[in-house]
Amino acid sequence: MQAFIGILSLDTRFPRIPGDAGHPGSYHLPARVRIVPGAESPLIVRDGRPSEALVAAFCAAAQALEAEGACLITSTCGFLVQVQAEIAASVRIPVLMSGLCLLPVLGAMTGGRPVGVLTADRGALRDGAIRAAGASPGAVRIGGLEDSALFRGTFLAAKAEQNQAFDRDAMEAEVVAAAQALVGRHPEIGAILFECGNLPPYAAAVAARTGRAVFSLLDAARLVAGPGARV
Repeated sequence: MQAFIGILSLDTRFPRIPGDAGHPGSYHLPARVRIVPGAESPLIVRDGRPSEALVAAFCAAAQALEAEGACLITSTCGFLVQVQAEIAASVRIPVLMSGLCLLPVLGAMTGGRPVGVLTADRGALRDGAIRAAGASPGAVRIGGLEDSALFRGTFLAAKAEQNQAFDRDAMEAEVVAAAQALVGRHPEIGAILFECGNLPPYAAAVAARTGRAVFSLLDAARLVAGPGARV
């Protein structure tokens, strides 16, 4: 039968627009979303691992999607790279918890030039997460959206406080501004990688305004599970 991609989603209430890693239509294969109850943004977007109870819940959700026929497990939040190993070990299919898993590949593709990582929260994305992705912290330059008011109120707040609607153009403007600031601080960047699963809708705009190739979890999913994937 035709394979599908299983998406482990944080427990949120903001809209998942096309291009978002939590929108099934963002992927090149059919996709199914499994929300992990209680996995709210402030509990995941932080320096350090989620609680063991949440890790167990993510593993259980991955196993359920595998049992339904998923060929790949992804997630909506790149900070889950910190538990990539545990979730991958809980199933027998490929697991990509984060676009950060592309860091080693992008470093090679850009001739060793630093990769710019645009993240939801620069202060929370520490060396441990970069190392969990198989990369050296010295090989990345990080920019964040934690000070961008619309982004913060939509994606980083607790579920009950999250915006239930947002202006796409205004959000794009915040994302582009953060990317331009990152490249302005670090013009040596060879490519930009989105940590955050909410950022891919703005990839084309970021590429156009920064002159850098832009990558995300969606690109990693295409590499791992080709269009002819079956189970």
